[in-house]
Amino acid sequence: MSRITGGELLVKCLLNEGIKKVFGIPGGQLTTFVDAIARLGPKTGTEFILTRHESASANMADAWSRVTGELAVCTGTIGPGASNMIAGMETACSDNIPVIAITPQIHSDRSYPFKGSQQQLDQMALYRAVTKWNALVNRWDRIPDLVSMAVRNALSGKPGPVHLDIPVDVLFETREENEAYIIPPDRSRNRSRPYGDPEFVAEASKLLSEACKPVIHAGAGILRSEAWDELQRLAEFLHCPVVPTVGARGVMSEEHPLCMLPAGGGALTAGSQADVVLAVGCTFAELDYWGKPPFWGSPSQQKVIQIDIEPNSIGLNREVDVPILGDAKAVLGQLIEALSDISKPRSEREFTSSVQAVEKMARDGVEQSGSIDAKPVHPLRLISEVRKFFGEDAILVQDGGNTSLWAALGARVYKPRSFLWAGGSGHLGTGLPMALAAKMASPERPVYILHGDGSFMFSVGELETAVRLGLPVIDIVANDTSFGMIKAAQDMSFESRYCGVDFTDARLDRIAEGFGCYAERVVEPDEIKPALKRAVSSGKPAVLDVLIDRAANLSTPTLGPIVQIWLKGCEGVEPLG
Repeated sequence: MSRITGGELLVKCLLNEGIKKVFGIPGGQLTTFVDAIARLGPKTGTEFILTRHESASANMADAWSRVTGELAVCTGTIGPGASNMIAGMETACSDNIPVIAITPQIHSDRSYPFKGSQQQLDQMALYRAVTKWNALVNRWDRIPDLVSMAVRNALSGKPGPVHLDIPVDVLFETREENEAYIIPPDRSRNRSRPYGDPEFVAEASKLLSEACKPVIHAGAGILRSEAWDELQRLAEFLHCPVVPTVGARGVMSEEHPLCMLPAGGGALTAGSQADVVLAVGCTFAELDYWGKPPFWGSPSQQKVIQIDIEPNSIGLNREVDVPILGDAKAVLGQLIEALSDISKPRSEREFTSSVQAVEKMARDGVEQSGSIDAKPVHPLRLISEVRKFFGEDAILVQDGGNTSLWAALGARVYKPRSFLWAGGSGHLGTGLPMALAAKMASPERPVYILHGDGSFMFSVGELETAVRLGLPVIDIVANDTSFGMIKAAQDMSFESRYCGVDFTDARLDRIAEGFGCYAERVVEPDEIKPALKRAVSSGKPAVLDVLIDRAANLSTPTLGPIVQIWLKGCEGVEPLG
């Protein structure tokens, strides 16, 4: 056997786990690691992807996981590189996305505790706040063991990001390869799906079969479990509305008649009036209004069945009548089977029809705004044109403040793993790096970004990454020369008195051209579709700098207008309880 460095051993362990992408910026401490990827990676299709900022590397690893279901790695150098990556790791942590962060550390004889080395940083403490699990790899022969543990922790139960901190001397240490044993993945972790307790499954199926107004509240756990087929089968069996969380957009096509837009009129009607709610892979968090009335029924009258793979998530924010601990795909399959034994499929339901009527009215109102032929461009006109142009096969990447709110109303997601948004954290600047990883994962599909000019500038340097890698994503910027969401909040609070929210009118199109992208500035609504055609035809990464109506953008599409639509559609009908 030959002698290998710790860096090469680390790479062999990652290859053993099927890792295909390592995103990051290499420092000198990572020399043995990056060199081993360059030598060994081509044989397995594994590559190192250079980014322009470490936070973007974490965003790209995050997006790779969301689109493919596979793990990816992000990395940066000691100290500054590691700290730069934190923002992207916090995004992954907030949305329970499995990512492996690898940081080199100061030589082990000068770290933990530190002695004053340049760039020293307690990376273990720093990453503990934004990961599910982390460990210090303080010996060459522990690299295989700890890589295996990292992968197991990232993927088991409720998934999440993990972190390995490796002193530089361990990465450069050279020993005989046969001194390390690399554990085969199929022998180092659970490969089965945990099924629900049959007693609770039976109780849940009885509740659902007897319900007059059942609703399924579908969370991102369905995406992680790949349970979208089971979800649709169950919804169609019950003929009941499905209300996805914002992070679960795409679990059903948003053109399916049973699928309501998150936080839309139909969703609010369904949630407030349901007599039984089946919550799958979600925790009733802030964007679900904590599961509280009036957006949901009173716990004294509205029954809740909750399915989750994480015990602590059950009953976290909403009282639960039937708790089912298990994997979403496995338990939904159990429920379908149990319901088939005690009831017949429903083809109609008065409650569902009433919810669909409210949903249609809300969508029609959005469509009317989306047809506004005015200059500057109304935000919903921009969203509408983009949605119609890209159709059902595209991957939508959402970023920013008000632009994300407009997209929640006007955009559509048609397939699983086709919507990327840092919803849990609300980080700005995730759009472009996420889109690049999505395009790498699905090169045959159109990938487009909807964000504002504020969020665009957070990661504008990754346009160079897009050009260098030949990734023709279409970056659509709703430009109001301000931090629109913050300005809107100041407008409501202080009556047109603003502070720290306005920009100069930077020519974002010319910035993009400087990177080698195709770019246009768009000022007329009728120019949007032709500009999109030219952008796609260029075959390059493209930026459309669309000047939008600043006044309209201040009239934020927040809960208020949605509730008004909802209440109008529910006149004379009180929320349950």
